[in-house]
Amino acid sequence: MELEKETPNVVTEPRFRKLIASGYLAEVVCQVAAYRKASVWYGEWTVRVVNPDRTIEKLLVTTPRRVDDMDEIKIRVFKTINGLSSFMHEAGFTHLDIPFLSGGRTIQGLPKDPSDKSGS
Repeated sequence: MELEKETPNVVTEPRFRKLIASGYLAEVVCQVAAYRKASVWYGEWTVRVVNPDRTIEKLLVTTPRRVDDMDEIKIRVFKTINGLSSFMHEAGFTHLDIPFLSGGRTIQGLPKDPSDKSGS
C-alpha cells in the first residue's frame, strides 16, 4: 500500500524534502495565534507543500506508525517558533517568514542558487 495512493493530500518529511528541492514551495499556516512566554514564542503551525502554480497542496504529516492493524497518520504540528525554524532550516531554507496570527499563512521557496543566502 502506497501512502500517496491512500492519502494523496499528505506528505511525509522525506517526500517533503524531495519536493521542496525540486521546486515546490512551503506554506506555513498559523493554527493558533503566537504568544511569548519568557523568551520563547508558542503557538501552533502546520506546513504544506504546494506546487509553483498553487494547484496542488499536501499537508506535512509524521511518518505513519502501526496501531493495531491500521497505519496512524498525524498532522505535523509545530508548537514553538524554534521547532518550526529548526525544521525549515534543516530542509534547506535560508530564511523564514512566520505568521503570528491564527489563519495567517506565508509561502516560501528554497534559494535557486545554493550559494544565495537571501532566499527566493
